Amino acid sequence: MNQSIIYALISAIFAALVSIFGKVGLSGLNANVATAVRAIIMAMFLIAVVIFQGNVDKFSTVLADKKALLFVACSGIAGAMSWLFYFLALKNGNVSQIAPIDKLSVVFAVILAILIFNEKISLIHGFGIALIAIGGLILVLF
Repeated sequence: MNQSIIYALISAIFAALVSIFGKVGLSGLNANVATAVRAIIMAMFLIAVVIFQGNVDKFSTVLADKKALLFVACSGIAGAMSWLFYFLALKNGNVSQIAPIDKLSVVFAVILAILIFNEKISLIHGFGIALIAIGGLILVLF
């Protein structure tokens, strides 16, 4: 199995835990404040990882590349918006409905990759993406 697939599966497992821990943690809290606290904890954890790996000197590379920094910042803002709305949805809804709907991001990401990067997908991948979209719609409508 390809290393990137293994990383993606590990990511999916941790993303599932985000939903479970988030739902439990949001009980009685303001969802936006909880999301902000979560972001601070994430930042501290990620900075610790960079320090542990000995990559602190590489911050200057990211900060010096204005185009990269712009898009990293846009990605951060998009991620923050995603999490703000995700935690609002979790606070008021069921994980079994919210998490799969959130995964419609896969469909949107593939469509954007096709439009922006001119990525090509196979017929079988297109079918899989369509199934994800159909599954999301079923969860919303029923």
